[in-house]
Parts: sequence; structure tokens; C-alpha cells
Amino acid sequence: MTFERLLVKLRDITVASLMTASASNPLFGQTAAPRDVSNETARASRPWVTSGVVYEIFPRVFSPEGTFDGITARLDRLQDLGVNILWLMPIHPSGQERKKGTLGSPYAVRDYYALNPDYGTKEDFKRLVNEAHRRGMKVIIDVVANHTAWDSVMMKTPEFYTRDAATGKIVAPDPGWSDVADLNYDNPALRRYMLDMLKFWLREYDLDGFRCDVSWLVPTDFWEQARVELEQLKPDIIVLSESNEAEHMLKAFDLNYAWPFFHAINDVVRGQQPATHLRQTWEAERARNPRGALRLHFSDNHDERRAIARLGERGAWAASVLTFTMDGVPLIYNGMEVGDTMESGDPALFERFPIFWPIVKRNPELPRFYKELIALRRQHPALQQGALEWLRNSDEARVVTYRRRAGGEEFLIAINFSPRSFVGFVEADTLGAAFADVTPDMRPPLPATATAAEREARLRPTTGLPALALDGWGYRIFRRTMR
Repeated sequence: MTFERLLVKLRDITVASLMTASASNPLFGQTAAPRDVSNETARASRPWVTSGVVYEIFPRVFSPEGTFDGITARLDRLQDLGVNILWLMPIHPSGQERKKGTLGSPYAVRDYYALNPDYGTKEDFKRLVNEAHRRGMKVIIDVVANHTAWDSVMMKTPEFYTRDAATGKIVAPDPGWSDVADLNYDNPALRRYMLDMLKFWLREYDLDGFRCDVSWLVPTDFWEQARVELEQLKPDIIVLSESNEAEHMLKAFDLNYAWPFFHAINDVVRGQQPATHLRQTWEAERARNPRGALRLHFSDNHDERRAIARLGERGAWAASVLTFTMDGVPLIYNGMEVGDTMESGDPALFERFPIFWPIVKRNPELPRFYKELIALRRQHPALQQGALEWLRNSDEARVVTYRRRAGGEEFLIAINFSPRSFVGFVEADTLGAAFADVTPDMRPPLPATATAAEREARLRPTTGLPALALDGWGYRIFRRTMR
């Protein structure tokens, strides 16, 4: 649960600066300088993770019903979209004491072992997981390990909580997080409670892992111990860190959040930074993370205003092309594939604003755009494990160009992050096979009565690279087979 204030703090933050800020907070005490892990190797992940596409679901708003059954009824749609990892935001009862908004935050958990009765029963949830598995999709849930609601069942054991040294009162983890109480990981009994709870969800519901909320506020050694114990129970899992901590990638987590890159996208699309800022941010992040670290790339999530509202329609589509063709694993959030503009983040997180699925009529080709983007990533090793190499072009202040290579194929991606058209050149190796244009098509499909000439005009010919032309906010994806 990253509230807006902490999101701002995370802008282009390094682990070092984050630790320095934490050390000044009396709740955290003095923190040692962060460990340099840039010369170490990240833990390896399963192929279904490295080739994956994560779909984040807010059960309260995903369907008109706001239930587990409402998600189950739409699994065929998600399967057709092509995603393979479903992340459910917290499914537990929300706290009512000191709650925010009408319904309270899903990240203020009252009982880690229980399901929110508004979502359905144990049988409903088991059916959701089983039906997702039957369609080849994995299911992970949010675990909010840093804090609980003030009316949590765990309050019966006050020793589980952090106390103010002067008053002895239980405290919130941050003054702005008034609806939650901070857990004390100096207490071994609290650690054991949380470890047993995580194993309960794998054992009882056959889940495939966890997305770990504000994971940087929980000691890394807890997550490392959790990974060991969870894999003893179920080796084939994914654990996702909602942090920018490089150290998390050594032993505990498969993925961590590319927060600085997310903020770089915002700054570039809004015209506050040149397009070169994306490359600079990516290079800085790569330099401080372990070798081979997988990052979660996203332009939309539950903590922010919707991408289409922040970036505009065409800016949002350009940002999606970027996040789905970068290295790492892409995220699609809760109705993003139909252009949903319903509010998210604070304060909408504490209310119920269901996805307005009919908004797809504004952009009827949008689901096909995302389906084709996802298919490109999931069908081609170069877009999964291929090294990313930035390419020069004739207007780098506005246009980014890069390539991905692996498995005997090469992709070249060009994106114009400005409203002005671009005509110029890209540093492309044109020796060997020609590139074919495989850009997802946002044009309406041709009718059955289309003429041969109209159909021929829709063909995607091989390109004239290194010459390149892009509309304002335009993008092109090219592919060729390497010799």
C-alpha cells in the first residue's frame, strides 16, 4: 500500500537515499549503509515468470458484483487477453476502526487468515483459483506484512506491535497511515505468526505466490526466510516485491518494482524531461541491481491516477508499448485493456468505483492492441530474455529506439514521446534479413467486403530502415530473423 506521499519520495530514489531517510525516522532506528549488490547475481526465476504478463485485479471493483465469482466469470476474457499471472489485491476483511473513506483500505487487514465476506466464501475463492489454473493462469495474492488494521485480531497480542518509546502506545508505520498499526519484526513470535500465515495460503488454496506490499519496510532477512520455507511447501512460486530494493533480488524475490522508471515515464510523457531520461534512468537502475534482476514495468497501478488520465490516451498507449517491450515483466491493471478511466489511488482506494467496461466503445480496438502486445511478448524469446540495447536516432530528445535480441530473432522498437511527427533515422544494422513491421494495429478491422486493393494496403511490408517516420505519440515494432 504505497500512498501518494511515499510514492513522491520514491521518485528516482536509490536504495542509499531510502535507507538514509529511514535512519532518520525514530520508528526504524539507525540503519546501516545499504549493501552494494551490483556485482552479484539475482536469483533465477521459473520460465513462466520471465515470460509472464501480470494482471492486477482489485476484487471490489473488477466486476459489477465485486466478488470472487465476478472474477471467475471473466476468466475466459483474461485468458483470451493472454495474461498468465493474476494478482489479486488484498482479499481479507478490511479494518473499520480509524478507517479511511466509506469502506476502508484493503491494505488495512483485520484478519490475515480470513476472506472478506463481501467477496464470497472459501468455496468461491477455491473455485476461482481452480478455474484460473485450469486455464493455465497462476494466482497470487497481496500480503500486507508490515502493518494491520487497528481492530485486527492480532491486537490480542500487543507484543506483536511497535510502540512509541516515550508513551508506550502502539504506533502507525507513518503519520499519514493513520488507519494501520505497525508490526514489530524484532519479535520472533510475530515472525513465526507471519511465516505460518503465508504457508497457510499456499497449503489451503494452492496459490502460486505473493505480491508483498511495502516490502522495504519489512526486514530483508524475514523475506529470505519466508522464501526458503515457502519453497519447501511449493517450489514453483513467484514472490513480487513492491519495492526498489536491489538486495531483495538476491534470495527472496523474483521481481521488484521499477519505480524510478515509472516516474521517468510520467516525466517524459508530460514533457518535463527529454526522452533520453528514460535511457538514463534504466541505465542507473541496471547499474545498482544484481545481474539478471527482473523488474516489474508498469505505467498504471492502483496507487496512481489511471494512466489514461495522467498521460492522455495516446501518451498512455505509447507508454504501454514501452513497458511491454522492455526487459523485465510487464503489468496490466484492472480494466486498462479497455481504457478504463475510473479513479484509483487515494481516496478512491477506500471507496467502490467499479470498472466501467462499456467505455471500450470509445476505443473499440484497444483490447486487440493489448492482446497483440501481450502475444508478441509471450511468443518471442527476444522480448522475454533478450538483452536490451539502446540505439541512437536523429532526435533523441523526443524519440527512444532500442532493440532486443535472443533466440535467433531481433526486435527493433521506436516510440515518439511527443505530439509532433518524426521523420529521421535510427542506428539500425540493415545487413542480413529485412525487418518486418509487427506493430499492433489500432485500426478497425477491414469488412468482409473489402477490395483486394484495400487489403493489400493493410499489409505490413518490410521497412526502409534506417529511415524512420512516426506520427505524434507514434510507435513502431519491427522484427526479423537473425542468421
